[in-house]
Amino acid sequence: MKKVGVYAKKNHPDAEQLALMICERFKRENIEVLLEDSLAEQVGQIVGFAEEDIPAQVDLVIVLGGDGTLISVARQVGERNVPILGVNLGRLGFLTEVTRDELPAMLDLLIEGNFNVSDRMMLDALIHRNGEVVGKYTVLNDVVINKGALARIIDMETSVDGRHLSSFKADGLIVSTPTGSTGYSLAAGGPIVFPEINCLVVSPICPHMLTNRPIVVWRNSVIEIKVNFEDDVVFFTADGQVGRKLLPGDVVEVRRSEARTRLVNSPSKDYFEILRTKLSWGER
Repeated sequence: MKKVGVYAKKNHPDAEQLALMICERFKRENIEVLLEDSLAEQVGQIVGFAEEDIPAQVDLVIVLGGDGTLISVARQVGERNVPILGVNLGRLGFLTEVTRDELPAMLDLLIEGNFNVSDRMMLDALIHRNGEVVGKYTVLNDVVINKGALARIIDMETSVDGRHLSSFKADGLIVSTPTGSTGYSLAAGGPIVFPEINCLVVSPICPHMLTNRPIVVWRNSVIEIKVNFEDDVVFFTADGQVGRKLLPGDVVEVRRSEARTRLVNSPSKDYFEILRTKLSWGER
């Protein structure tokens, strides 16, 4: 490694100390550290870098924060294929596996090149309106269509590879990756999917019909969702962080992305241990 990029959750009290530790450790190995602008200001460095400019310049990205921060950075990294190490400063931490206390030992492993990477599928979502693409998003977790607080049930005519799946009448619909299967999809009754199995999970939110259930489809499937509603507010969101309002007749197309997210794994944990810990499995 020659250059490492560091992002952090905005104004987190632990970010400054950990960022300085990272800078000092890599400096001893003549590895340059690029801090995003707000973090550079927080630690008193004169030179910072715009978030979107870092991935093209570095061999590794370190994220100090929670899963939400890491997901945001994953969209910045996009198709750069740069490994991302998540350091958990939050509470849940399905993706940010490494703790504060584990970070010094993890930095040693990174310098030695002695680490494993989990390759995670991402999704591309396009919003079609009157025959034109009016929005395109690449996501790590999920794409969600949902109604406003006072809106009525949405009718979502859904097809897979051009074949009719169902006209879901529900509060919304989630299309998630395996990585996102432990997020909003899980809360809506969807399955937990091992993260390196490439597939898409379609989960209705509070469906009007009790027979509507989540379904898992092939990784190369193309899902199209036409939304039908009147005089209501319906939103499209990507990873729960960005999005826009939808209009009646809009079609949301979701497919596997060429971009991948490469997550550096903690050497002291496996995926099932993380599930047991985060979901309190085995406890009464």
